[in-house]
Amino acid sequence: MSRSNLSPRSYRLTLALTGALCLAGAPRAAHAWGAAGHRIINQLAASTLPVSVPAFLRSPAAIDEITYLGPEPDRWRSPAEPELDAAQAPEHFIDLELADKFAPLPHKRFDFLAEVYAAHEDPTKIGLQPWQTDEVWERLKSAMRDYRHLKAEGQDTMPVEQAIIFYAGWLGHYVGDGSQPLHTTIEYNGWVGPNPHGYTTGHQIHYQFESVFVSANIHAPQVEADMTPVKAIQGDMFDAYMAYLRHTHTYVDEVYQLYKEGGFAGAGTPQSRQFTAQRLAFGASMLRDMIYTAWLDSAQPVPVPQYLKGK
Repeated sequence: MSRSNLSPRSYRLTLALTGALCLAGAPRAAHAWGAAGHRIINQLAASTLPVSVPAFLRSPAAIDEITYLGPEPDRWRSPAEPELDAAQAPEHFIDLELADKFAPLPHKRFDFLAEVYAAHEDPTKIGLQPWQTDEVWERLKSAMRDYRHLKAEGQDTMPVEQAIIFYAGWLGHYVGDGSQPLHTTIEYNGWVGPNPHGYTTGHQIHYQFESVFVSANIHAPQVEADMTPVKAIQGDMFDAYMAYLRHTHTYVDEVYQLYKEGGFAGAGTPQSRQFTAQRLAFGASMLRDMIYTAWLDSAQPVPVPQYLKGK
């Protein structure tokens, strides 16, 4: 069955309807990590920022807002806003098996789109996750640079502070999506193609793993215990983020194996709970480090545009 028929990425059913479909065993929409997982990732990233980041971004009010914004792009997945849903649905995933036909992937969205269209393929079937994430991160960095300028000039920084908080929360959604293995693969909701391990071909695994299981079993303290120490991300952010996605992709088989063993049913198993907490911690750590790196990079001088050189 085609992705358009299954609509696993056309999320935004009501919780009641989604639950009813689960019970019926019918195909369903699915949010990456569900609201609970996205809130955990954003809350932990915001609350573990180093003290060198401005205090307003570490305040209880900012942490609350960033936490709230974790599921925000999924709120835009409503049939009440069909144009918005259609435009941003591919930004939640990338099927690396398909994207790697165009490797090395260009850093700019429209360069990638041009290559895909030239090959007579559909980018909405491949996904645009890394480009969306990098673009939101650059918005955050730009706002932080403006904050530095306004602060240095003694001007009101409240408006840009609000923009920074929004960008950090918005960014968190996509970084969170990138830590969920089923958002990096054609095997996003039931195994397709050769299946030597006998993995499920049904369409319950995505929602069961990231929403039902997480909501019932995973809480912030157990996730925080698996977070890595804060660090600045070195080198190009697009390349670093692609490495992050590729690492996530290595866990696709493990998700299916745990599901096969009943690991996402009810309370699951110690192994499935640990695995899920580690995946969420991977996302929270990456988000925290990307916010921190945006702050550091915002202090760097802006290169002179090419059209101004020589004048």
